[in-house]
Amino acid sequence: MEPEEGEDRTPLLKEPQPDKVPACCSARYNLALLACFGFFLVYALRVNLSVALVDMVEPNTSSAKNVTSNVCPEHSSTINVPRNTTGEKYSWDAETQGWILGSFFYGYIITQIPGGYLASRIGGKLLLGFGIFGTSVFTLLTPLAANLGVGYLIAVRALEGLGEGVTFPAMHSMWSSWAPPLERSKLLSISYAGAQLGTVVSLPLSGLICYYMNWVYVFYIFGALGILWWFFWMLLVSDTPETHRSISHAEREYILSSLKDQLSTQKSVPWRPMLGSLPLWAIVVAHFSYNWTFYTLLTLLPTYMKEILRFDAQENGFLSALPYFGCWLCIILSGQIADYLREKQNFSTVCVRKCFTLIGMIGPALFLVAAGFIGCNYALAVAFVTISTTLGGFCTSGYSINHLDIAPSYAGILLGITNSFATIPGMVGPVIAKSLTHNNTVEEWQMVFYIAASINLFGAIFFALFASGEVQDWAVSGYHLHRN
Repeated sequence: MEPEEGEDRTPLLKEPQPDKVPACCSARYNLALLACFGFFLVYALRVNLSVALVDMVEPNTSSAKNVTSNVCPEHSSTINVPRNTTGEKYSWDAETQGWILGSFFYGYIITQIPGGYLASRIGGKLLLGFGIFGTSVFTLLTPLAANLGVGYLIAVRALEGLGEGVTFPAMHSMWSSWAPPLERSKLLSISYAGAQLGTVVSLPLSGLICYYMNWVYVFYIFGALGILWWFFWMLLVSDTPETHRSISHAEREYILSSLKDQLSTQKSVPWRPMLGSLPLWAIVVAHFSYNWTFYTLLTLLPTYMKEILRFDAQENGFLSALPYFGCWLCIILSGQIADYLREKQNFSTVCVRKCFTLIGMIGPALFLVAAGFIGCNYALAVAFVTISTTLGGFCTSGYSINHLDIAPSYAGILLGITNSFATIPGMVGPVIAKSLTHNNTVEEWQMVFYIAASINLFGAIFFALFASGEVQDWAVSGYHLHRN
């Protein structure tokens, strides 16, 4: 029986529902795991250059004006291991290196919204698959491009950005058809946790490959893994439960019945009401704010470890990866907790999203500021930065999947919109931070942490005031209002 108009429709809570299908070996969890490996590679392919670049540049041209702070005593006793020195060296100055590292984001920002739109038209499987495949091919071409000249390298990195730009919107679009509302936090947190794991593994692994082999193998190894993953993705994944070859009948019915009142059948995208939606702009502000801190730390944490705390390069690689390992654990656990609160404790969706976003943005802000005030206490510095980044993992079950709560049918497009704004910090955040730390003093780094923490705080408050957990009236056929 159809519910009356205006009545609260909560498919998984109020209506008779098919038996919940176990997670083990299910098609939806297989998709989450394969996506997790995909996003592992997305981030491994993204951050490997920042490590390899250190070995690609002649020592006397690298960061010529950077001054190592003498506030803290030398911390590490370097073990002398024979280092491979066969890799080609290039005389790129600091400004050129900045352009090389930043060029990725110029490609990345272009394909966000088109990626979300295309995913809603042709499906996320092909878009995500070929996005990572293309990025992998250009990664394999990186050593050749570097040999041809810096312009070729910048172009190849921008093309990698174009390929990766479609990945998150395409994945969000696929989950709009695959994720039962009360399993969204779990499924999305598993798939997107791969991004943190990719950072955790590729930072130290790229350093070791450069140290013992040759920097070209950083690109060859990760590029080859990307192409291998693509074969499995194309073979095992389908855009929707209806088209999946090996899904059980029970699981297909369970997913489809849980989503039946949440998806729109209209062909055109309601751009005007979508762009005028305050809950969407709440996600935009939160996403921008979170990424400011994330990208600032991702690109400059190794510099902080080396120039202020004075760890050696090998320790630096592992310690720089530690915060992202904490974040990966937090993403997995918070996804389980969020859905437990919604399903078993009857917490509303909006309450869970707001609480997790507040924890995931205010917590990191406090510990990041504290990290600037502990002097040369190495253990505390690493602990505070690790706790700060770890707590950020709560955001994955907060604002990060809120697109699917407010407009499942257009989740890919919404993520394209918010990620376009959230890519700007990747382009300007590290540049501003670099310009503030010319002399590498503790006071300069405190200012960098202050700015990141203030932006985080503003984003958290804005999201808490204006976010929603309800499917918006413009996002469903017939313009009904639904509650999750």
